[in-house]
Amino acid sequence: MDTSQITGLILAGGRGTRMGTVDKGLQLFRDAPMALHVLMRLSPQVAYIMINANQNIAPYEGFGVPVWQDEMQGFAGPLAGLQTGMLHCETDYLVTAPCDSPFLPKDLVACLAAGLEEKNADLAVAVTGEGESLQAHPVFCLAKASLLPHLTLYLQEGGRKFDKWYSSLTVAEVHFDDEDAFRNINTLDDLRKYEATAS
Repeated sequence: MDTSQITGLILAGGRGTRMGTVDKGLQLFRDAPMALHVLMRLSPQVAYIMINANQNIAPYEGFGVPVWQDEMQGFAGPLAGLQTGMLHCETDYLVTAPCDSPFLPKDLVACLAAGLEEKNADLAVAVTGEGESLQAHPVFCLAKASLLPHLTLYLQEGGRKFDKWYSSLTVAEVHFDDEDAFRNINTLDDLRKYEATAS
């Protein structure tokens, strides 16, 4: 897949309730905001990049990329962020990553794209683990931007869960060996713990 047809979207639209309602993406991690770490890892993998945020818009704009607020009101979750990204996406595909995952794989997009093409799927989702410990990471997904009407309908009907939305689509589950790459930093304790670990 030609990366010129892929736009990256950093999901930073949540309330950060588990971190004491601070804006997770702007929390400093190794001397830089977490969302900036994600931006630096994701941007070499895509042609364009943007951020979905619902508060502290100006600091995010300071990263030098477009920032879009949810079209839906009321912090409707990552699917609302995905919908917003699709509305502003000018390429055929959109890949997402959350703002609190500074270790995301440097081959995330290439692997998701290969999986999507191999299965001729609508959506590719990262998974880790094996057997009963298999875990999907739906906020790390590569989707056709043309899914916008399908997603909008789901949201309008009150749907909020990622896996329920894509259960009616052709999905490629793409396995990644490095589970640590998908660690997300949800709490201030996590932040302190991972500050000291190697990336």
